[in-house]
Amino acid sequence: MRATKATLPTSAWRLAPPPDLWEQLIAVSKVTVAIMALLRFAARGKELVPGVFRQSVFPAVQVLGQKSWERHMSGHVSMVGRNFLTLKDFSPSEIQQILWTAADLKARIKGTGELYTPLVGKSAGLIFQKRSTRTRLSTETGVGLLGGQPCFLSPDDIHLGVNETVKDSAKVLSGFVDLILARVYGHEDLESLATEGSVPIVNGLSELYHPLQILADMQTLQDHFGSLRGLTVAWVGDGNNIIHSFMMGAPKLGVNLKIATPKGYETYPNVTKDAEELAKQYGTQMYHTNDPRDACEGANVLVTDTWISMGQEEEKLDRLKAFQGYQVTHKLGEVAAKDWVFLHCLPRKQEEVDDAVFYSDRSLVWPEAENRKWTVMAVILSLLKDHVCTTPKPDF
Repeated sequence: MRATKATLPTSAWRLAPPPDLWEQLIAVSKVTVAIMALLRFAARGKELVPGVFRQSVFPAVQVLGQKSWERHMSGHVSMVGRNFLTLKDFSPSEIQQILWTAADLKARIKGTGELYTPLVGKSAGLIFQKRSTRTRLSTETGVGLLGGQPCFLSPDDIHLGVNETVKDSAKVLSGFVDLILARVYGHEDLESLATEGSVPIVNGLSELYHPLQILADMQTLQDHFGSLRGLTVAWVGDGNNIIHSFMMGAPKLGVNLKIATPKGYETYPNVTKDAEELAKQYGTQMYHTNDPRDACEGANVLVTDTWISMGQEEEKLDRLKAFQGYQVTHKLGEVAAKDWVFLHCLPRKQEEVDDAVFYSDRSLVWPEAENRKWTVMAVILSLLKDHVCTTPKPDF
């Protein structure tokens, strides 16, 4: 049974009103009086006196604005200037803050059509050693929506460590852009960029981690279930960068993990060790098995990914043989929770999940893909500016 969060009774607020409540009410009263005075001037056909604004409206609005800012920023943790390489580096409250920012941007920009451009004058360099659809499009459109300028660099434009050392590239690019998002083969390239550069570095994917994808997955599950705490996610597939990032983030959000991988394709030992310590620290369960049915038993979410990642093409025949029995089907879902849903980061091959599941009502792959945009926008915005959410905080 999933845990529910207790709420503070209304009576508790009555006993302890906010300490600045009366000051805010007085400010509201001043604004109201000033507006009424202006309306009287207008009704009499007289010109509006600028002094009314200076003496009444502006000071009152300034007080309200300051109090609103302080209220919204209470509990806010600034992430400006930091790198985003792995969820291991971020606390539960910081991850929740990023997810809240993503939900806030989605509600305001998509939901109400608000024009919100806090990144005007900012630019993001996008280094892609690997081809990409979702990561590139989500980042380019997302930065543009926020008023920034994305600058895409393909392997033909920049060769990290080939024509120029990673160290030199990091220093040069830091003088041109305000942030770098890199999609690389070796995770050490990201670490070198972070060490040598002077602007925030964002992991767009490495062979070790893909944290942006997990943020999108978590936002999708939050939207669907209404809360993350107490959910059980079953991973059925390769011990790759996606599940590594799940292992770094899930315990901090109260999510249990059951991981099924074929023998010889398990998660990296060092990642597994760190993740098990996180699960113990945050009181969640993490379970490893070589039996997909065992992992899916009682799970709320079934997740899989490609069996053959970029750079593993020569292993294709061996991998297809090793992953027999790992296809996600409704038959496999029979042992899952009644409300189980399916996630896949895409692109998808039919051997990984059959059409009956992939195109069913249980599949959340399309909102999951769209949420890549809102979560990468939230990450980039959080690293460049302090953002105040205007929508209610989700019940994580």
